[in-house]
Amino acid sequence: QVQLVESGGGLVQPGGSLRLSCAASGSIFRIYTMGWSRQAPGKERELVARITPDGSIIYADSVKGRFLLARDNAKSKSTVSLQMNSLKPEDTAVYYCNAAAPSNLLDLRDYWGQGTQVTVSS
Repeated sequence: QVQLVESGGGLVQPGGSLRLSCAASGSIFRIYTMGWSRQAPGKERELVARITPDGSIIYADSVKGRFLLARDNAKSKSTVSLQMNSLKPEDTAVYYCNAAAPSNLLDLRDYWGQGTQVTVSS
């Protein structure tokens, strides 16, 4: 069964840093767009950052200059990491890893991780 295994997250003071990591087993994920979304209490889930198979990255305006997304496509596993710096209380949310299948390959499905809590508070 395919899974996205997330790690990282936790409690950090404002201005601090955290690193999230997400691993997807299977060489198929090399053709997936991977990234992170987040959902704060009472708010809709929003995109944080995503990276395409060719390395193009999109960041939400709210995290530009503070967050850094990176991707590693090993032989049998794809890993995407999110380095979060200069964290603010408004970054507090549950962060979800996502792997999105190419839109032209209808036989493939998207995947979501179970979510990891990030809390920024003094």
